[in-house]
Amino acid sequence: MIKIERTSVMNFENAIRGARNPMNSWNRMDSYYDGKGNFIMGPNDLNLAQRLARAGSDHRKFIRQIFVSVDFTAPLYWWKEYDTYKVATVANSTSTMHKIASKPFELEDFSYDHMNEKALASLKATIDVLEELRQEYLETKDKTIWYSMIQLLPSNYHQMRTCTLNYETLMNIYYARRTHKLQEWHDVCDWIASLPYAKELILAVEKKPAE
Repeated sequence: MIKIERTSVMNFENAIRGARNPMNSWNRMDSYYDGKGNFIMGPNDLNLAQRLARAGSDHRKFIRQIFVSVDFTAPLYWWKEYDTYKVATVANSTSTMHKIASKPFELEDFSYDHMNEKALASLKATIDVLEELRQEYLETKDKTIWYSMIQLLPSNYHQMRTCTLNYETLMNIYYARRTHKLQEWHDVCDWIASLPYAKELILAVEKKPAE
């Protein structure tokens, strides 16, 4: 499972203004903010943005200036794949090393939505052992016990990270991961598709095969 929270999309206005810099066409800007503070792209700006987005990465530099901040809570096995995307991303995570013993281990700290009964029984047994180790560590502060928790911790343990990305990175993620085996990536791609003007600037641009 993956939880996606606190999404914030920023800098649309500046990105569109920058897209008009090469042709000095600022007088054609027709976007505005509605009464709720949402950025609304006018027909002129949307037409330009779509043409640039489809023209390739050299021409759609402006979408790298559309920033997204979001909190992902996901299993460690998903984060290993997410870490492929190191360009134009920043992430601050909760700390397993510092906080692993700060709360009781519970089933809801782990992804188990696709487990069969045998795997689920094994996970529950592991959680019981982890909780026993945690209690021992709190009493003794024995580093060997702390290491035992760290090394026993399953890859479906949840970690939350606050991530900053841009629309170019999200485009790369969408086209690379939309048919992935992991359900978490499908959920992320659905989230990408729901972002402001994602349908016009991301989904409408099919990734071209490498030359």
